Amino acid sequence: MAAALENQDEAPRVIDEHIASIEDWRGERFAQLRSWIHEAVPDVTETWKWMGSPVWEKDGIMIVGDAHKDKVKLTFNFGALYEDPHGLFNNGNGNQRRAIDVDESLELNKEHFIELVRAAAAYNAEKKAAKKTAKKPAK
Repeated sequence: MAAALENQDEAPRVIDEHIASIEDWRGERFAQLRSWIHEAVPDVTETWKWMGSPVWEKDGIMIVGDAHKDKVKLTFNFGALYEDPHGLFNNGNGNQRRAIDVDESLELNKEHFIELVRAAAAYNAEKKAAKKTAKKPAK
């Protein structure tokens, strides 16, 4: 697929085309996960960045998605910084990102996934609010 888009208004269409081009189980699973992300955060913004990755944003980047040869990978940008009470993250051990590698046999619990996506949105909102508060001049 194409590199980053100049006009991000085109991103949902490009993501539609990208997912439709994945003709095996990964395309169907990617579409399902995308719909769950939208269900979790209805006003999420879709962008298309870097060398062709769907990105979901709300007050900053939340999740980057990629289809690999044997999995769909969803990388949560600040996943290491909030709770994953149901242990959905199965990849990543750094101090910022965590990912869910979805192979053909992995069955994700929809409610647990939605809870994790909402945690990502809440983290970004808190980070944005803290940044805004920090910028206010002292009286």
